[in-house]
Amino acid sequence: MRTELLIALAGLALASCLDRQDPPGANVTSSGPRVVRAAPAGSASMRGPSEASSSEVPEGVLGTLEDNLPFKPNGTKLASIAWRTWVYTDTGPKRTRLGYLRAGAVVDARGPTIKNAGCAGGWYRINPRGFVCIGKGATTDLKDYAVTANSVRPERGKGLPYLYAMASDVPPYLYFKLPTAAQMRELEGGGISRHVEAWKVLGRNRGLAYLWEDPEAPPSFLSPHDKLIKPYGVKERLHYSVHSGRSSPDAGFAIARVFEWEGRMFGLTTELDVIALDRTTIVKPSEFHGVELEEGEDLPVAFMRGYSPKFELVNREFKPVDHYASRAGVKLTGEEYGGGMKFLKTRDGSWITPTTARIIQKRDSFPSVATGTRKWIDISIKHQTLVAYVGTKAVYATLISSGRGGLGDPEKVPATARGTFMIHSKHVSATMDGDEDKSDSFNLLDVPFVQYFHKGYALHGTYWHDEFGELRSHGCVNLSPIDAAWLFEWTDPVVPPGWHSRLNKDRGTVVYIHF
Repeated sequence: MRTELLIALAGLALASCLDRQDPPGANVTSSGPRVVRAAPAGSASMRGPSEASSSEVPEGVLGTLEDNLPFKPNGTKLASIAWRTWVYTDTGPKRTRLGYLRAGAVVDARGPTIKNAGCAGGWYRINPRGFVCIGKGATTDLKDYAVTANSVRPERGKGLPYLYAMASDVPPYLYFKLPTAAQMRELEGGGISRHVEAWKVLGRNRGLAYLWEDPEAPPSFLSPHDKLIKPYGVKERLHYSVHSGRSSPDAGFAIARVFEWEGRMFGLTTELDVIALDRTTIVKPSEFHGVELEEGEDLPVAFMRGYSPKFELVNREFKPVDHYASRAGVKLTGEEYGGGMKFLKTRDGSWITPTTARIIQKRDSFPSVATGTRKWIDISIKHQTLVAYVGTKAVYATLISSGRGGLGDPEKVPATARGTFMIHSKHVSATMDGDEDKSDSFNLLDVPFVQYFHKGYALHGTYWHDEFGELRSHGCVNLSPIDAAWLFEWTDPVVPPGWHSRLNKDRGTVVYIHF
C-alpha cells in the first residue's frame, strides 16, 4: 500500500512517506511595501513603543530581509486564526515561506505595519524572523473566537504533544455542537449509560481513571445551540442535525480538551470536532526510549531482548543478580570477558550476555558528513537502529521501525529510501492518511514531530504501535514518542517557540540511511 502523509498546506499537500511530491514553499508575488504608521482600528495593543522604535528603520529597508531580525518583545502580539498561518522571509514579490503558525498560537510582534497588494491588513514581524500578514490567517485581536477555541497548545520536548485516542470498532460521531441526551439516544441508541460504565471499567484497568475523576465542564465556546467554527483552512464535512457523520474506524485523534457533558466524557479534537471518548481507545504512549550519551560516553549500547539477566562478576564467576526490562537501553564500556559464553561489561559495572541484547556497535569508519561539529543521523535498515552524531561523537542511540518492505525498492514496495539526505521541513504535528488499500487504510490526526528528509519520507513519532526495533511502517521512519520529541528539538532547522513548522531545504541535519 502507498501512504499519503498529508500536510494540506493552503490547498497544497506535503508529501507522504510514499508520495513523491515535495512540500510547498513556492514563491509568491506582491507589489512593493507601503508603510502604515497607524495600527488597525480597535487594536490599541498594536500602538506604542513598538511603532515608535521601529520608525527608525530606513524606508528602503522596510519589509526586506534586512528588516527581518530578532527583536526585544514589548507586549505587542498577534495570533494565528488559520490552520496554517504562513511566515514569510520578507514582504516583497519574491518572498518565500519560512514556516507556519497553527491556529491559536500567540506570538510577539513588531511594527510598523506594511501594507501592499499581498497583504491589505498589514505585515508584522515576528521572532526570531519573518513576516506575518494580518487578515484571514492572523489577527491582533487576542479575544478572537479562533484564538480562544484553539488556545490549547501542543507540548514539546517530552513525548506526545497531545492526548491521543484511536477509534473503537463503533467509531465516534463527529459532533459540531454539544449533543443533548435525547440527540445522543436517537443517534446511538438507549444503552449509552451502560456502555460508558463498561468503558470506565476498562479505563481503570489501564490507569486512565484520571480522565473522569475530576472532570471539567465544557469550555465556554461550546453549547448545544451554536456550531463550532473551525479555523480557516480546515476541511469541513457535510453537516447533519448535530454531527458531521462518524469517523472512520481506523482514525486516530489528537485531543486538545477533555470535559464531561450529560454524564459522558468528551474530547475536543485539534480540528474542533467533539467526540465521545467511550467510542475510542485512549492511547497509552510507549515508554520505550533510546539512550542519551553524555560527554565521555560512547557506543556500544545494548537494547535488551525479552528476559535479560544482569550479572555480577564475583571471584571470576558470573552470578545473576537482577534482570532488565525488555528493550531497556544499556550503556556498554566495550570490555568483553569469557570463553565459551561471552559477557559484556556495562557502564554501571554489571555484565550482560550479547545473546539477550541487540548491540549498536561503535563505528570503525564514518561517512564524509561526519566532520567537525556537524550533526547527522545514522540509520540502519538491517538493524533497525538510529544513532545521532555530532561529528564522530555519538550522542543518542535508539531503535526504530522503518518501512516493512525492508531492503526492497521503495518505488515498488513500502520500503524506506536509502541514501544521504537533509531534513528540509519540520512540523510539530501533521496528519497521516492512507486510503489506496482499504484493507490497510488509516486516518491519523496530528502525527507528532514530523521531519521530512527526502520527498515524502519523514522521521516522526508514532502513537498507534509500540513495535520499535521491527519493520513496521509504510516507508517513513517511526520513532517512539520520547525519541521523536528529543530528536525534533535536536535537529536543524530549529522550529522557534510558538511556531508549528519550519521549512529549510538547504541546511537541515543530514540523514544517512543505509543497509
